[in-house]
Amino acid sequence: MTASPQRARLAVSAMFFVNGLMLGSWAARVPAFVERFDLGPALLGQLLLCLAGGAILSFPLAGRLSDAIGAARATRWLALYHVLTLPLLALAPSPLWLAGALVLFGAGHGAMDVAMNGWGAEVERALRRPAMSAFHAMWSLGAGTGALLGVVAVRAGLAPGGHFLAVALVFGALGLALARIGWESRRGGAAGPGFALPSGALILAGLAAFCASIGEGAMADWSAVFLIDVARTSEAQAALGYGVYSVAMFTARLSAHHAIARLGAVTTARLAGLLAFAGLCVALLGQTLTAGLVGFALLGLGYSVVMPLAFSRAANDPDTPQGRAIAGVATLGYGGMVAGPALIGGIAHLAGLTTAFWLIALLALGITALAGALKPAA
Repeated sequence: MTASPQRARLAVSAMFFVNGLMLGSWAARVPAFVERFDLGPALLGQLLLCLAGGAILSFPLAGRLSDAIGAARATRWLALYHVLTLPLLALAPSPLWLAGALVLFGAGHGAMDVAMNGWGAEVERALRRPAMSAFHAMWSLGAGTGALLGVVAVRAGLAPGGHFLAVALVFGALGLALARIGWESRRGGAAGPGFALPSGALILAGLAAFCASIGEGAMADWSAVFLIDVARTSEAQAALGYGVYSVAMFTARLSAHHAIARLGAVTTARLAGLLAFAGLCVALLGQTLTAGLVGFALLGLGYSVVMPLAFSRAANDPDTPQGRAIAGVATLGYGGMVAGPALIGGIAHLAGLTTAFWLIALLALGITALAGALKPAA
């Protein structure tokens, strides 16, 4: 290990930014693919599931690779692969080919996520202070930048092919250049199964992440619908909901390390769950635009630390190789993001959207109940 922890922190931050940027770039151009292939809601939903499925399938492979060659090296190779899959999306001549490209893109996104969280945990240990929430803040910044660049590309009349190629060449090359440092990661060896569901405290840590990610997925797809149907806002006003939530989450992640260092992981997670629960209560009981925006901001603040704490706990587990531990927690955590929107939609269909959001509130209390599982391993 020759690079300083501070230089490694910059390298890991660049990798988190690039990972978020790739997803944000794709998300911003989804309407272009809808128009190109005349996609209906059902087919679009199936295509998006291909992306999510590719990510989940990649977790065990990424965990095994990280343990075999080290998280830093795995992150760089997977980042290169992920960057190359972005322009591939624009080359798809039909929905079937796009489905295949999305599986490859999702696999790159998920695999890189596992590896870079492992590298981030190593740098966090070297810094001897909490840093994972700040790394996740860089992911949020990357996703927002990708979306903003997408708006610029649309207004400039740039087709997805040219847009994606430019993003891959410029930001991919810059990110990989920053990541090429002399950092030697610990290796857990490739023996044993590539992935097993976590057990003991790790499965509880994964469930805490699952409780938060259910809400995160629901916020992405249902926050605007909630404001329109429950708070009776206009479509333009409803668009503010996810924006306020995202800004609150990004801001909290930038400064959460102070709270974690002062209060500890367990107390911070308990307060985070209570804060998320309070935010949902404000939105559900107020049923106005103001109440909704305040509630969603509190929700973003609460959710902001849960996934970083869960990944940090997994990476430091004394009984499971780092890559495999992170892969297991990621499967439970990101499984919530995949299942969340569908679960909320099903409950909303049967019992109403308000009832569905009360379920998210109860799951927020689940974070508080499971907070003890996020205590750093001795």
